[in-house]
Amino acid sequence: MYANRLLVIGGVAAGLSAASRARRIDPRLEITVLEQGPDVSYGACGLPYLVGGQVRSAEQLFVYSPDFFRQHRNIEVLTGTRAVEIEPGRRRVRALHAETGKEQSFPYDRLVIATGARPQWPQIPGIDLAGVFQANNLEGARSLLAFIEGRLAGSGGSRAARAAILGGGYIGLEYAEALRRRGLEVTVFHDREEVLEGFDAEITELVEGELARHAVTLLKQNPAQAISGDGAVRQIVSAGGRCDTDLVLVAAGVVPCADLAASAGLALGPAGSIGVDDRLQTSLPGVFAAGDCAHSLHLVTGRPVYLPLGTTANKQGRVAGENAAGGNARFPGIVGTAAVRIFDLECARTGLSESEAHAAGFRFVTAIVEHPNRPHYFGGTNIRVKLLAERNTGRLLGGQMAGADGVAKRIDIVATALHARMSAPQLAALDLSYAPPFAPVWDPVLIAAQALERRLREQ
Repeated sequence: MYANRLLVIGGVAAGLSAASRARRIDPRLEITVLEQGPDVSYGACGLPYLVGGQVRSAEQLFVYSPDFFRQHRNIEVLTGTRAVEIEPGRRRVRALHAETGKEQSFPYDRLVIATGARPQWPQIPGIDLAGVFQANNLEGARSLLAFIEGRLAGSGGSRAARAAILGGGYIGLEYAEALRRRGLEVTVFHDREEVLEGFDAEITELVEGELARHAVTLLKQNPAQAISGDGAVRQIVSAGGRCDTDLVLVAAGVVPCADLAASAGLALGPAGSIGVDDRLQTSLPGVFAAGDCAHSLHLVTGRPVYLPLGTTANKQGRVAGENAAGGNARFPGIVGTAAVRIFDLECARTGLSESEAHAAGFRFVTAIVEHPNRPHYFGGTNIRVKLLAERNTGRLLGGQMAGADGVAKRIDIVATALHARMSAPQLAALDLSYAPPFAPVWDPVLIAAQALERRLREQ
């Protein structure tokens, strides 16, 4: 029997990648996408730059509209439609319309769950006060921007407006830069000793220096305990005391939106994410999951891991969509490659950090070097590179870098080496490009690999 109805829950990266790929595989499919929010197909990673003013308008972040999908891809995208229950026995999804509250049932032959992730919301007094924002989606970023441009801009100008950010991860620090660009005083409350989870101390110390250089106050091991105010935010209360503020931005990480899947009886994986195989098939036949709600296989450890990244979401969506349309695509896994810019400092990582390598049971050695990204006569500045390799085999386990520029793309060299399961000597022998505007004769990656090779010989 021909399975002609594909239903997708989620209309951002993974969901629309799945729908689009399914359409290419099978032009006959009836494809419907349910999105609970008002917006689809936008670049969520650009939101801090919208708030910071580097992206001029929210419209620039949009890729396609629901009308585009309807007219050009024959995909029905329904916004403001929240899925509330998956009924696997009946092969249907119950949903509610956001404005009317009307319930509707959507039958399916194949289902792709791409419900994404939601912000971790601290359970502290005052978290529901006016002036508390989360900016992981376009609605939240717009609200934050309107607040800054409206209420705070009209406060009289006697002092700079003050912002408190709860969380010192990627999103929190990107927003720290965005709010400083808007002229706000910024304090970051972080519950750990090191910012940017997944980076080692040799890199995070450079990040802390960059934050201080741009007058961002970082309070480590000092999570917010309460937010106080008379109906609106006035102070943050923490173990370190009280801090006056005009707004609070919650950036304390995300958790997978897997409630629908769990209620339907689907097996879960790390961090409560939806469990999938390499075809993105869940534990229920005909039901797939992709993106920030699902886990991935880490290619270095060989174990399931929850690492929500936009690149992964788009790739997983493509695989899930192809298989939901009758194909047989595979998602091999990830090495956790990520990059972030904090003011004038680029940071990037791939593979395992020291703590992750320890947790995975590896015996390893490390090497750290600083080397110019270009010749000195062409304005070269140092990049700090840290590499890890397995002690007995020399197999590369991970890498991290920080510097003024040239970091974000150099990490891709190390990521490629991890995919190929290369050793430190093999990385050191790579034929990398050289020209004064781009790199020195000996690239920082090669210098770090040579240092790692020497450390391995010393063991």
